[in-house]
Amino acid sequence: MMRRLHLVSMIALFVVASSPLLAATAGSVSGVVRDSSGVPQMGAAVQLLRADMSVVAAVYTSSKGAYSFSDIQPGKYAVKAMGALFLPSLRENVRVRSNTVVNLTLNTLYEVMQWLPAEPRAANASKDDWEWTLRSAANRPLLRWLEDGPLVVVSDRPGARPKLKARLMATGQDGTFGESGERFTASVEDTPSDSRELLARVDFAPDTNAGMESMLGFRQDLGFAGSVESMAAVSIHPVIEGSGGEGLDEATMRSAENIHLGDEFEIDAGAQQVMARLSQNSPNTILATLPFAMVAWHGENSTVSYRMASAPSGLNQNESQAGFYLPQVAMRDGQLALEHGLHQEIGWERRTDASGISFLVYSDNVQNPVIEASGRGVASSAVLSDPMSGLMRGAGPSYASAGVMAAVEHRMAGGNRVRVSYANGDALVMPALVHPTALNQLFSAARPRHAQMYSISLSGTLEGTGTRWRASYRWQPADTVTPIAPYSVGAIEPYLNLHLRQPVSTRHEGLNIEALVDLNNLLAEGYRPYLVNGGLVVFAQDQRSIGAGVAFTF
Repeated sequence: MMRRLHLVSMIALFVVASSPLLAATAGSVSGVVRDSSGVPQMGAAVQLLRADMSVVAAVYTSSKGAYSFSDIQPGKYAVKAMGALFLPSLRENVRVRSNTVVNLTLNTLYEVMQWLPAEPRAANASKDDWEWTLRSAANRPLLRWLEDGPLVVVSDRPGARPKLKARLMATGQDGTFGESGERFTASVEDTPSDSRELLARVDFAPDTNAGMESMLGFRQDLGFAGSVESMAAVSIHPVIEGSGGEGLDEATMRSAENIHLGDEFEIDAGAQQVMARLSQNSPNTILATLPFAMVAWHGENSTVSYRMASAPSGLNQNESQAGFYLPQVAMRDGQLALEHGLHQEIGWERRTDASGISFLVYSDNVQNPVIEASGRGVASSAVLSDPMSGLMRGAGPSYASAGVMAAVEHRMAGGNRVRVSYANGDALVMPALVHPTALNQLFSAARPRHAQMYSISLSGTLEGTGTRWRASYRWQPADTVTPIAPYSVGAIEPYLNLHLRQPVSTRHEGLNIEALVDLNNLLAEGYRPYLVNGGLVVFAQDQRSIGAGVAFTF
């Protein structure tokens, strides 16, 4: 009897000790991609995604529509399928333990529209815009964005219907040129026909005298050949003042074509037509064409590229905002001046699932660089001024620069990311001793100087609360008033910045509420004060600004 008990105890201990090893055994994900009629789709791209939507692996379906991922560690994943003539399909909350089967269905927008409720509206109901009518009878969305990415068809279980989401934001900002005060933003994306996408966004203030920004974009996917896109953005700021009147209007029309030459070569080329004017029918008007191009060779994990640009990148904007594309303008001697130039770079980049490293050399010729300052008791028609934020913009002297940039990025445990970067090159510097008699003399006193920049950025999601956060610090000499490497892509804002996105629980299914907090230059660093005609003017590469609000996603 005792021997049997010892034998049972040994078996139990063996099972308990080996269970972690069994749990860590790699599994697989496989399935078939079909259209809504059940026909297998050959050549569809299938991606296995982590919880943070980073790509683990990617494959193409076989002639029978089948795909397979092997040696997958247990955990929660998502599987995304993409076809040239369909909306992308995403299956979330896929738990991989051993051999997991995930079959996906690709749908066209027309087929998605068939899921809309057929019952008529109430007679006293107000007429909604199209973005508010694309909801099911249970008020559950049918499509959705992926973290500011493309529109996708989403399901969290087999047989679940897709979701459609639009986004509304109500925010308040202080310390931002042309955007201080209360703001309302509405964004919506649609795919009206096969392989086409439309993006619309409007940002406005409730005050009739305040500004408005809007954009409308169109993109046509050409499958493996690439894509073409067009975008228009308009900005109206009635309160901006300058020489010759008040009211700054800006507009841009951007067209681009992306071409794939096999799996290795990629070409991206296009141009922006920009316009800016001060007050209606004013002769103080800017019209310009700003071309851009990129040629890249893609290896297994490495990319070698050449890029040319003539418009600087917006540090405080992303590609879903109109301000990213609008011209950067200031004023010089009573005339509007457009910041532009010629940027050329040769870069190398290597990326894996967990890390990335990049290095590039560049050469810049910057014309009319925009310098920003805040002023008290100073009034001048020689600069653009925003009375709501107290900020002003003038054009500094043109200069040439050359330098290098390097960056290292790594994904840490829990999906958090860290990025460290370095750059050197010229930036405009405000002299320590200057006694101007006019404000325009102060802007023209800036001089280029070779300097260095260091930055670190950390981002992630807090477990339990779901808070998405990003903290960054970018240092360069305090007397510099323009960024080093102004044409760099993905550069962070100067000095200490903090961005928070906190989900708010709600009982309404299909409605997501998120609190937003944005803090730029939190410690008010890099300020350069000057006295001009009894008034105080403070220059800074980036003024301290605070923004907060709430976003509703349907």
